[in-house]
This record gives sequence, structure tokens and C-alpha cells, in this order.
Amino acid sequence: MTTQTNDPATPIDDPADLRAHMGAVNPLAERKVLDRLDVFCRDFIALSPFLVLATADGQGRADASPRGDAPGFVQVLDERTLLIPDRRGNNRVDSFGNILAAPGVGLIFMVPGIAETLRVNGRARLTRDHALLEPATVQERTPTLGLIVDIDEAFFHCGKALIRSKLWDSSVQVERGSFPTLGRIMSEQTKAVSVAEAEANLEEAYRTRLY
Repeated sequence: MTTQTNDPATPIDDPADLRAHMGAVNPLAERKVLDRLDVFCRDFIALSPFLVLATADGQGRADASPRGDAPGFVQVLDERTLLIPDRRGNNRVDSFGNILAAPGVGLIFMVPGIAETLRVNGRARLTRDHALLEPATVQERTPTLGLIVDIDEAFFHCGKALIRSKLWDSSVQVERGSFPTLGRIMSEQTKAVSVAEAEANLEEAYRTRLY
């Protein structure tokens, strides 16, 4: 049994010690968690053009992947089920491989201009059902794969993180020229292509392979 201590140098490695250190959960924070999507959750998802998908493999190695498209690209199939279409990428399939090993997922939906976020946790499975994916067709391209999420819990998260970060404040946006381009980064990290070739490949991908 772990002995609780107030020594700040002692690691926290026990749930009871963690709770003692942090204090009681705010009752409202406990009660806000839903086991389905209500009208507010549905409306937020319909406005959202961006989410972060968190997964882990069978050994607990974690990954977080961005997903983005036009607002409402995630389909609400019913109050307990979501469909996230897969757009063309680099075929690493990190998230999908993790889900095959361990289906638990966490989603964070964001809406530009709104500080609050929506968190959805559940279990995911892959689908290539054309009838489900066809409504996600964009520019005459229908996704060949999608992610169905069976919802365990959904709740809104307060906006303090986005307020502190000023994420939606255009006045603090970083000038693009102040940081290297992805083409240059990939060239220098991989040593496989020149900067010019990497830049050209990236430009073509952004122009022709978004969908």
C-alpha cells in the first residue's frame, strides 16, 4: 500500500494520493458527463471543423492525431454513435492500427471563436461501408474508410485553456515566415530529399490531394 505524504519530492503513484493532493471533484464537473449526445453536443459537432483523436496501442503507447474538414464533417449517426470519415493522407494509419489493438478513443472537438470544447470518449471500429461513407463525398471523392465511435461519455470542457493560450486571437498569430516550412523540416530531418523537392511535393499535396 502506498503511504501518502506531503513531501513535494515524492512522486504521486496512487489514486488515493492523487485525490488527496487535488481535493474533491467539483460536483458540477461530475454531473455534466452524459452517456449520449444531447442537442447541445449535436449542434457543437455540426459547427466543428476540427478535432483531435487520441488512441493507444495494446502496450499503452499513445498517439494524438488531428482531423479537419468543413464544419460538420463528423456525422452524428444517432445519439450514441459518430462517423469520422478518413481523408487521404500519408498512409501511416497510426490511429487505425492502435484501434485494432485497443478500441478506446478520446475526441476533442473545437469550433473557431468558441473557447469551450466538447470531449467525447468511447470505443471505435473501422468501416468501409460505402453506404455510410457516401454522404461524406467531397469533390467527387468518397472516403474508402471511416471510424465509427460508440459513445461512452460526452461533456463540455471549460474554455480556460483556450483563453490562456489565446488560440483564436488573431492579434497573437505567429508570422508564418518566423518558423521553417514543413518541406524544409522534412528535408533536414530525413536527409532523403532536397528542400526544393520537399517543398514542391508538399505544395502539390496541399493543392491536389486534400480529398
